[in-house]
Formats: sequence, structure tokens, C-alpha cells
Amino acid sequence: SLNSLEGLKQQQQQCYVEKGVMLEPFVHQVGGHCCVLRFGEKTICKPMIPREHQFYNSLPAAMRKFTPQFRGVVSVSFEEDEEGNLCLIAYPLQSDPAADLGNKDPLADCKSKSEAYKWGTTVASSLLVDSENYSKDGRSRHSDKDKSFHKLQEDVELEWLRQTEVLYYRLELSHSNAVPQLKHNPWSFKCQQQHLQKMKENAKHRNQYKFILLENLTWRHTMPCVLDLKMGTQQHGDDDTEEKKAVKIRKCQQSTAATIGVCLSGMQVYRSDTGQLMFMSKFHGRRLTLPDFKEALFQFFHSGRRLRHELLSPVLRRLRDMQAALQACESYRFYSSSLLIIYDGASPQKSALQHTEDGFSEGEEDDEEEPEAGPEMEEEEEGEVAGALGFQHSPSTSSDDSSGGSSGVSQAHRSGSDPEVDVRMIDFAHTTCRHFQGDTVVYEGLDSGYLFGLQNLITIISELENHSAD
Repeated sequence: SLNSLEGLKQQQQQCYVEKGVMLEPFVHQVGGHCCVLRFGEKTICKPMIPREHQFYNSLPAAMRKFTPQFRGVVSVSFEEDEEGNLCLIAYPLQSDPAADLGNKDPLADCKSKSEAYKWGTTVASSLLVDSENYSKDGRSRHSDKDKSFHKLQEDVELEWLRQTEVLYYRLELSHSNAVPQLKHNPWSFKCQQQHLQKMKENAKHRNQYKFILLENLTWRHTMPCVLDLKMGTQQHGDDDTEEKKAVKIRKCQQSTAATIGVCLSGMQVYRSDTGQLMFMSKFHGRRLTLPDFKEALFQFFHSGRRLRHELLSPVLRRLRDMQAALQACESYRFYSSSLLIIYDGASPQKSALQHTEDGFSEGEEDDEEEPEAGPEMEEEEEGEVAGALGFQHSPSTSSDDSSGGSSGVSQAHRSGSDPEVDVRMIDFAHTTCRHFQGDTVVYEGLDSGYLFGLQNLITIISELENHSAD
């Protein structure tokens, strides 16, 4: 009844204010370099960047279905339980009415610290589930708070990933004396580990950080397949330092961004023939030539058994709709932003079964989102991570993923025709337009670099569709 629902909401809101929401790792980040965490089943959070916050608060109505839903701002802090374990807890901001229960994920994990996800007494070893995961000889490493040890862990991790072509991802529980199994794709835990270690090192001076809440676009997917594309011919922002601008210009010139206005920034795709997820990093994406880029798109839409040609038409429809919306966004420049393409790699029967079991009705809206640039985090240049990594995937626990979809997704999957697909713009840390306060450069007209990349992407996927029809 409505009364009981209201009562439940009030209880949840009281719980949220008193105990906060325990944050967990988000495992479907495939690009970017920012820390993305799981706030609840349908919501993720990431460090707040004022410019990005301003973008979401002033979003043109025509763009809303092409971006993740913005759900407010929370205050995040480390808290220690009675055993000395660190928990990351998010609390509502008193000054932010958007972050109340009305916009909060009702399934967010409101738990006591004794039940919360433990980030460990040392964040790096906890997030990496210890560097034993990356050690070829399996030797045990001791937990240590010394920074040099954390650096050693990162070096071991990077060297291991550099030399590894295939990483097998298993989710089964390990025995207490066995090497823990990985619970993240190699990119998501790398971003989380770096940012959280920085937060922990600064905790004595500052233990409150603002994070924004966004829709989790993967929440309803059984086997989320995610493609992260860096869009546009310019990837540096006007707010970047001269040094950063030079680095980003060089990267742009050395990738497909310079020639077609789009560059692969990360990819995760499920292969039904092997039961593995294939992961490709942005380091590999930057090295792709135009033929390589086209091949990577082919691989993204391939199940391992066949090309998923039924996905191509819905994706193209979404891209063309987005193109029309962007042509109305006068003075906007989406520098360094990304475009996500998401679909469910599970068979339609499995997805439909999952949706039925979870009690989702047709037409219900979904969610998702991914990576971004974080404050105080420099993009790591230390390693060119191996290109394509394959890792075993088991249907997830509630803390890692579910089945998913999105408010802008094709709903036809549920009605028995096209599968669900989603196309969204993310990462607005360097976006600008004439309405933004304090910007020294004001642009006229459309973002021609972004539209150039979008048209080329449409052309390439159209070629793929025509080829698959032959």
C-alpha cells in the first residue's frame, strides 16, 4: 500500500542520515582514470568535479536521455570499525535536497559498519585483493602501510598486466589459505586503488569528499558489454595546464581521434563460446589504426559465435537521435568526454528470465554509467597495459552486477524484437558552454569535432550492418 511504501521510505531516509550508505567497488568501468564506486544497485558515485556538476545542473532537456541521470551530491568519508577495517560511507549533504531519498537509490546499502564492505586497513592491498593476485609465483606479501610498499604493489601489478595476454576472471570464493580470486576487471580496480589510496593518505588532513550520484547504466544487465569511446578531434580542455594540453594533443595525434574524431578508450565484451569477458584497455585503444578500430567494433558486437547484427540497427538509431540532439546544442564543447555503448551479452532467454525473477515490468526505466576524471588524480602514464585481456565471468552477486538497461535504452528486447541497447554521453569534466560561469573562452556554433567523430562512428557501424546483411 501507499502508506507502507511511505513508511519504508521514511525508514530508509532515517537510516541514510544516521548510518550513511556503504560504498562498494563498481566492476564495469572500462575507461577513464577516475574512481567509480557503487552506491546501490542502480546508482554509482564518483568524485565531484565542479565543472561536471555544473553541466548536470544546467543540462538542456534534449540531452537528458543521452546522459546518465544525475541524482545529487553526497559527502564521502573513511570510517574505521572496531576491528580497524576502513569503510567508505556516503552521507547526504544538508545543503543538497537532490541527494535525499527522492533521488536516492532505494536499494542502496544502508548497513552498520560491522556489515559494511571492508576496504582493509591498507586500501591498496584490499582493493587489489592483495598483490598475490598478480604474483606469478604466488608468494604471500605482508600488509604494510609504507608508501614504498604500495608503489611496489603497483609495479608488480603493472608488470604482470604488461606481460599477460589473457587474464581469467573467476568469482568463486577461495579458501582462507588460498590466493584470493579477482573480483574486478583489471581497469576498474586500478582506478579505485589509486584514488582511494590517495584519499587515505590525505585522511589526517581531510576526511570528507564530495561525490556525485549518477545512474548505473549496467545494473539490469546479466553480462554487461560496454564500449567506451573518446569523442572529438580535441581532447584537452581550456582549463587544462599547458603541460597537460601538450600531452593530450600528442595522444590525440597518435590515435584515430586525429583522423576520424573517435578513439577506443576501453571495452568489455562477453564471449558466449568461452564464457569469458574480453577486456581491452585505453592504452591498446590509442594504438589502433583505422582498420584496427573497425575490427575492434566488429569484436564488440561479436558473441564469439556470431556477429550480433540485431544490435546494430538499434545502436544506429540511438546515435542518429543523439546527433540530432547535439545539433541543437549551440556553444557547447564536449572536450575529453566519452560515449558509451552498452548491451547485454547474455542470451535473450537468460536476460528475460533474470528480468522476470527480479519482477521488472515492461516500460520500466533503467540506469547506467561509468568512468570519469577525478579531482587530484592525474592520468597514469606509467604503463601500457596489455591490449586484450580475457577473464572468466560468473553471474554476479548482488554487490557486483545485475541485469541491466537504461532510461534511454531500446525497450524492444522485452517485447520480443530488438535487444536492449543503450548509448550515452559521459565524462563532462572539461565541457564548456556560454552559460558556464567563469569560462574565459566562449564558443559559437556547434561542437564540430564531436559531430565529426559521431558521423564517422555512424558510417563505420552502418558499413558493419551492411556487411553483415550480405
